[in-house]
Amino acid sequence: MVAVMTVPNTALRAVRTGMRMSQDDFARALQAAGHRVGEPNDANKRLVQRWESGTITAPRPVYARALEVVTGLPISLLGFAAVPDGQIADDQHGGHDLTSPMSSLATPTPTSTPGTVHKSYEGVWLSRYQYHSSGREDSFAGQHFVVVLQHGDRLTARSLPGSAASSLSLDLTVDGAVITGTWVEQTDSAGYYRGARYHGAIQLLAEPTGRRMAGKWVGFGKDMDVNTGPWELIFRDASTSKTTLDRYNTSAE
Repeated sequence: MVAVMTVPNTALRAVRTGMRMSQDDFARALQAAGHRVGEPNDANKRLVQRWESGTITAPRPVYARALEVVTGLPISLLGFAAVPDGQIADDQHGGHDLTSPMSSLATPTPTSTPGTVHKSYEGVWLSRYQYHSSGREDSFAGQHFVVVLQHGDRLTARSLPGSAASSLSLDLTVDGAVITGTWVEQTDSAGYYRGARYHGAIQLLAEPTGRRMAGKWVGFGKDMDVNTGPWELIFRDASTSKTTLDRYNTSAE
């Protein structure tokens, strides 16, 4: 009998630790994400351990969607094996506890009315914004390629690491053509802002084609003054496969 060796999922572990979450924290975040999108799950520390150890190589769809909501990354970048159509993911065969002490913490509340059809914004987009630097008395532009994931009326966008020296994340809600949410940017530690973290709000208007969103951002400057400027997202590719993301993981300048 040949023993089957498991391969640890180092990609998922790296993402979790990069978010500064323990396995317990991560499981709670997955449960909370499930409740937010109306798909409750029983994620717990034991399940996260099995994923990271490689004992479970593919999560069920309900967990895959929660993983994407929490990390803001497509499942293809989280180190899991693809499950061919018609096959059952590993954690449907005893891969997790059927009950969890966290299951009764919240009542699921769907974020949208059943049957509502949402325009799909998933894919790779070019993010561009302008800002004024008071220290340099000049205006500059920031550009990133971002991968956008959609769950109902919620969008998450995360910059591809090779597209800019800084990292960018957006958490958005779609209401018709109006898209509103928050942004966070971690600047380059070797750049002018020396690794400072900035955040604020953003509101965009999606064009009828669904291929461009444009609007304004607002945020605080270093002297607590309120700054604002234009921001746009331009559609590039509908795919979020690893091959596609690798192609766009390059400078957006």
